[in-house]
Amino acid sequence: MARSFLPTRPGRGPFAPDFWRSPLRGPRFTSVLGVVLLAGVTLVFVTGLLSYAAYNPGLAPVNDKTPGKGILGFYLFPWPTDPPWLYRLTQGVHVTLGLVLVPVLLAKLWSVVPRLFTLPPARSLTHALERISLLLLVGGALFEFTTGILNIQLDYVFPGSFYPLHFYGAWVFFGAFLAHVALKAPVAFRNLRRMRDGTGERPDDLVAPRPGPPTVSRRGALGLVGGGSLLLFATSAGRSFDGPLRATAVLTPHGGPEPGGGPAGFQINKTAAYAGIRAAETTEEAWRLTVTGPAGTVRLSRAGLLGMPLHSAALPIACVEGWSTSDQWWRGVRLRDLAALAGHDDPVDVYVESLQPHGAFRRGALRANQVADPRSLLALYVNGEELTADHGYPARIIVPAAPGVLNTKWVARLTFGDL
Repeated sequence: MARSFLPTRPGRGPFAPDFWRSPLRGPRFTSVLGVVLLAGVTLVFVTGLLSYAAYNPGLAPVNDKTPGKGILGFYLFPWPTDPPWLYRLTQGVHVTLGLVLVPVLLAKLWSVVPRLFTLPPARSLTHALERISLLLLVGGALFEFTTGILNIQLDYVFPGSFYPLHFYGAWVFFGAFLAHVALKAPVAFRNLRRMRDGTGERPDDLVAPRPGPPTVSRRGALGLVGGGSLLLFATSAGRSFDGPLRATAVLTPHGGPEPGGGPAGFQINKTAAYAGIRAAETTEEAWRLTVTGPAGTVRLSRAGLLGMPLHSAALPIACVEGWSTSDQWWRGVRLRDLAALAGHDDPVDVYVESLQPHGAFRRGALRANQVADPRSLLALYVNGEELTADHGYPARIIVPAAPGVLNTKWVARLTFGDL
């Protein structure tokens, strides 16, 4: 019987090796992107953990948005008040670097996509575990970057609360990331050494067996990725600075002009109207601050607060979305003086409640070290003028290095004691 020597029909679709024909793919291209992500993702993860610690989640249930964290909170520590710009730095880096890494992440996923379609799906137990870790890595990366970007834009379209979703997702993603690094980092660094030495590229399953004609060089592709990252930096980082640069931050919240000018012309997230604050509640006749402690309960009008010793502090405001202001000059009553009025000789924790009728952070808690800091104020003035309604009139908290949501506005009650 005669045997046929006609060529077999090649496979079709993404599972066929010939489907992936880009000449850009290869171990060197992937290795460069991988090393950038190794440094960048690690820094994003660490600053994210610091952001979580800044909320002092172990202090009181109201601060803890992830009550089931268990051993994942092993590293938590009392958040310091020095330097006063600490949260401004760590959260600014976390958000800005996360945005800058988006083109690098997408390019890296594009460069390795053929491996997601290799057959057989598992050649051994080790290979199966590697494939599972890869699925967790890719899924975790897309989930974390997507939820982070949505939070920056104040678009809470995902199911559930951002805080636990992003927190637990970060640990899943970073666990898979560490496993992937352990498996692939030695190979990546060998590829980079070969690039530096000018030796040829070794055979690899990422290299197309029948590459198509090139439209751009690998160096040009890396330049395109870097240019995309620089563009994202230029259109987001301005919210961490003052002056004209702030108007360039079109990809971060409130990328337009500042809310007016003058002493109150600096950024806010929520207006008094949005928070449900009624003007009738904040008049001199209606508003009273309730201070509670071992000495009992004291109710103070704004005039009563102005009769106490007033102090000033220059402090920024920084929010979880990544924006911050420069130092504003705040003037008001020290929290430790109010603690003494409530009957505490030494500063203790304080539970703060706002007039705001709804919202996750209408209440918050501060640690004793934050209350003790002489710059921690119940502020009545900012930049030489009375607080405006949108900035928290008749009184607001301002604490060095604390996340913006813990600098509670429209304060109605302070309860001092161990929390």
